[in-house]
Amino acid sequence: MGATAEKMDTRPGGVPVIDIAPFIDGSDKAGVARAIAKACEEVGFFCVSGHGIDATLTDKAFAVSRDFFDQPTEIKMKSKPVGEVAPRGYAAMESKGLGATLGLQVPKDLREQFMLGTLAPIVPALKNVEAAQGCYAPNVWPETPADYKPVFTELYRAFENLADTLMRIFALGLDLPETYFRDKIDHHFSVLGSNHYPPLEVPPLPGQLRTGEHTDFGSLTILLPTAGPGGLQVKLAGGVWTDIQPIPGALIINLGDMMARWTNDRWRSTLHRVANPPDLKAAMSRRQSIAFFCHPNYDAEIKCIESCTGPGNPPKYPPILAGEHMRMKMVKR
Repeated sequence: MGATAEKMDTRPGGVPVIDIAPFIDGSDKAGVARAIAKACEEVGFFCVSGHGIDATLTDKAFAVSRDFFDQPTEIKMKSKPVGEVAPRGYAAMESKGLGATLGLQVPKDLREQFMLGTLAPIVPALKNVEAAQGCYAPNVWPETPADYKPVFTELYRAFENLADTLMRIFALGLDLPETYFRDKIDHHFSVLGSNHYPPLEVPPLPGQLRTGEHTDFGSLTILLPTAGPGGLQVKLAGGVWTDIQPIPGALIINLGDMMARWTNDRWRSTLHRVANPPDLKAAMSRRQSIAFFCHPNYDAEIKCIESCTGPGNPPKYPPILAGEHMRMKMVKR
């Protein structure tokens, strides 16, 4: 039986869980596309099972990133990038604030990160585009732990393949050819980040969160958090912040601003944040998450697609290059 909209599992909070195996094996591509399109219109968040990514790999990634974050600050700072052209390497606690991307005047976020970008070199067509250089900047890898690079390289490839699958599902869900987005992500500048939310020694400042409220910037995000108090919250219908806890074997997917622009806001880029736990000092408040942000090609034009406009529904946004859209967001953090 395919994952039709009628058969999909919906968890508390209204975030559906959709088995995408029938799309991958070809047994019910249309059913999966319908279910995901419904979730994209109504929520902007959903979970996927049947994705084919081995839990052994994600367990290794959590372990090796935990080993990295447990090192002394002076060791971690050796992996800090030179400049802030692109998200690469280590970012210390309270060095970024995603609330600022919405113009909010709030303190920086209570998390530290390690980020890596595309594993492919910049394509010849963009080599002389100065503004594109940062999006394809070389990665910064830690010296220790030694297995960080091989584990996260394998994980990047796995999430990259899943993002391609999801974009093909999206195309069918929008009544487009399955390959519609292929030439818009074939030299993407996607980012894979590992986030660490440690116990705190001092209370948060007023309005300070583990991650401030924001929408994501790209086309889609693949998220895998650990369980525990103080985690992902999504602002659903009625303006209510709803806790979204991880489901074993499933990955959390949400749409970003570029997909909302592509679809003329037919699909939602939903506000979300990472809340503080009741007791930030407790050892059990420590959490991690791993997130893959699918960013289209730097030179992909983000403009209203044909199936999302028509009489009485003109395009809401002017066309913009994906790279320029990203730059406008990044400089605000």
